[in-house]
Amino acid sequence: MALPIEDYALIGDRGTAALVGKDGSIDWLCLPRFDSPACFAALLGTEDNGRWLLAPADEVVSTSRRYVDGTAILETTFTTADGELVLLDVMPVGDDRADVVRRVTCTRGRVLVRHDWVVRTDYGRVRPWVTREHAHGNEVVIAVAGPDKLVLRGPRLPEGHRGHHRDEFEMREGEEATFSTTWVRSWRDVPKPLGFDERIEATSDQQREWSARSPSDVPHADLVRRSLLTLMLMTHADTGGIVAAPTTSLPEDFGGERNWDYRFCWLRDAALTLESLLGAGYADEALEWRHWLLRAVAGDPADLQIMYAVDGGRDLPERELDHLAGYADSRPVRIGNGAVTQRQNDVLGEVMIALELAREAGLHETRNSWALQRALVDELADHWDEPDNGLWEIRGPQRHFTHSRVMVWVAFDRAVRAVEEHGLEGPVERWRDLRDRVREEVLDKGWDAERGTFTQHYDTREVDASLLNIPLVGFLPGDDPRVLGTIDAITEDLMRNGLLVRYRTQTGVDGLEGGEHPFLACSFWLVSALASAGRRDEAESLMERVCGLANDVGLLAEEYDTTYDDGRGRMAGNFPQAFSHLALVQAALALR
Repeated sequence: MALPIEDYALIGDRGTAALVGKDGSIDWLCLPRFDSPACFAALLGTEDNGRWLLAPADEVVSTSRRYVDGTAILETTFTTADGELVLLDVMPVGDDRADVVRRVTCTRGRVLVRHDWVVRTDYGRVRPWVTREHAHGNEVVIAVAGPDKLVLRGPRLPEGHRGHHRDEFEMREGEEATFSTTWVRSWRDVPKPLGFDERIEATSDQQREWSARSPSDVPHADLVRRSLLTLMLMTHADTGGIVAAPTTSLPEDFGGERNWDYRFCWLRDAALTLESLLGAGYADEALEWRHWLLRAVAGDPADLQIMYAVDGGRDLPERELDHLAGYADSRPVRIGNGAVTQRQNDVLGEVMIALELAREAGLHETRNSWALQRALVDELADHWDEPDNGLWEIRGPQRHFTHSRVMVWVAFDRAVRAVEEHGLEGPVERWRDLRDRVREEVLDKGWDAERGTFTQHYDTREVDASLLNIPLVGFLPGDDPRVLGTIDAITEDLMRNGLLVRYRTQTGVDGLEGGEHPFLACSFWLVSALASAGRRDEAESLMERVCGLANDVGLLAEEYDTTYDDGRGRMAGNFPQAFSHLALVQAALALR
């Protein structure tokens, strides 16, 4: 059975990422890319669906872990009755191959070490053909299935039967052993051994350089630094695509159906990530993402999707994996995402905000980059009054969601600014007229005068946490009475044990069974909204509350179940979640 979500940590090489448990087991890894099939999938099933374990075989008295300062290199320390074992986990970057390196060191006494290497390709479904061979002067274990070849190296290789390789060996104080798993295409030769020390050092240097640029004059600066580094790990180094999370189907509702694949690049999430990076001073990254955007969106603006594959691919069919039991028996396990066909009118607004911030940071528009933005805004101008599925990818009927309408206003507003403030060309009078019409509509149809709050959509009196973005995107000032009334209504209706849910699922608006837990990004939005309203004490108190939910290595999932285990709580949803971490950064910047 998989560990609690908060007991995992992330390592990655900016091509893919792995989840490492406190027990020393890698329970999730897709190779060679974030959205590739998993070869270790125990997270969503059992160890027979693939895992890689290195840990003491004897009873562990205590476990502690940390990231090596300023990096995503994970160090886990196991203490047993007879000794201490330190496990170092890293995925080296920049070597055009996918490697996981694991180094165990006995730092005290003696420790009996257990080594399990269970490879299952195609999300834990396919048992590969495993052989032992000599390559480049050393014995290796090779697992092959279809297009995948995984090569295990180390000073002592486990013996196997039917794809389950297991070994136990004793280590004494001062002894060290390094193992690696390398992925290549099955028709390629076994690659040469990695220069472990050199690649680990290069990886450490690159990640420390990134971390050193993180702002130090913000609340919770350490968590901001960890969040920015986590967002970097979820950005593909070659394509520039930013994934929403490296996992699929970690449940929002334990035992329920709200299990989604987040290993893709949502335009909205990527744009929000870029906003956080730009706000924190990471300007160069805007160019990389803009290149990805131009490639992904190229073609007819009417064909704009809300999400794409890491390489910009458009085909993301949703299907279910019946052979996996699901995390905590939460089924179905899904890969692909049916929301790819949805209309979400808010997306272009977020993209235009990000590109406006990039211009302000000094990134010059090219002829193609502005032409794309202009074409997308013109397409929106022809369809701006249509209903949509909204920010939360509602699978019920399309509606005029107030947040979506506000973000339509944003898209026109940033297009107008591009002409008026940056000298770019465009039909500014038409855009300005549409901006004003949308604003009047929102203030009329999205406003509940009797209660004094904006509403989730035009046909309800319900509220939605997304309305907290109204002051954050400049639609109204933070201290406007209508904003203050909305903040109070959201707090009254959506607060659960000090955290915000997205909306009340009991209304049936999303067309799904079951409920969900507080969505962490929403609480960070509330921090930012309270700060913009001048209610700093409330903002700081909530910031402390939400930041206190990060796990021992500073990572956050999508949601948090505050009712679990007599109120101790547990993380829920995909992990780590870009939305949670980018909203944390934005909240810290707002407080600054």
